[in-house]
Amino acid sequence: MSQQTNWVPTSVDLEKPSAARAYDYVLGGNHNFTVDREFVRLVHERHPDSKHFALQNRAFLRRVVLFLIEQGVRQFLDLGSGIPTVGNVHEIAQAADPSARVVYVDIEHVAVAHSQLLLEDNEHAAMVHADITRPGLVLNDPDTRRVLDFDQPVGILGITIGHYILDNPEGVFAAYRDAVPAGSYLALSHLTDDFIELSDFTEAIGHSQTAVLPRSKAEIARLFGDWELVEPGLVMTSQWRPDREEDTRETSEQRDGLYAGVARKR
Repeated sequence: MSQQTNWVPTSVDLEKPSAARAYDYVLGGNHNFTVDREFVRLVHERHPDSKHFALQNRAFLRRVVLFLIEQGVRQFLDLGSGIPTVGNVHEIAQAADPSARVVYVDIEHVAVAHSQLLLEDNEHAAMVHADITRPGLVLNDPDTRRVLDFDQPVGILGITIGHYILDNPEGVFAAYRDAVPAGSYLALSHLTDDFIELSDFTEAIGHSQTAVLPRSKAEIARLFGDWELVEPGLVMTSQWRPDREEDTRETSEQRDGLYAGVARKR
């Protein structure tokens, strides 16, 4: 594909891979570059199940959004959303209820530029260009306040973002939890090395613009604070309320690589 299109800001570093663009490539999207595709190849060499991680995670996201819609949630704050590629939140939510509202948040320039183009005619969705580790900036952004009503329940989506927060993830997620009312939910998926050695994988990820820190089940559980985990609790991605045979076929704890869970604020 062309290395410069209307969704590529001139400030983007085309010489270094982006985790967001690599994820887009793995999921079959078109908003990635040669450097990202080569990065995916490197990661896959180090850990052949890395694509499986991504596909299981995307399936988890779909199920979470539909579950929250069933619970009456009509607002979503998608932290570290990346490029809104195949099966994005607003398409899933608004297909179920056209009035559903979604705010995406990311710091990656291509993710922001593409999202803004995609959402320019969607008054119920917005993209906020911000660092999610600065919750005050995210929560007080004019677009966040325009789209979301914080007097009503919000579904906070922290899908594969916690392991990119190297310092004080508990404090970061606590700030978002404190900002929403009772009846809100927090959904997380997070890389773990509880079942398999991931040093080669994390080293490969380190060649991109971001680093990752896998965490144990106990560490990830603390990110939910005192919110109540819904059934089946904190489990591997394929084990969280599977609704399609392909989501559980040929999977295992070692192949999933991610813990996933959803908790409700009482």
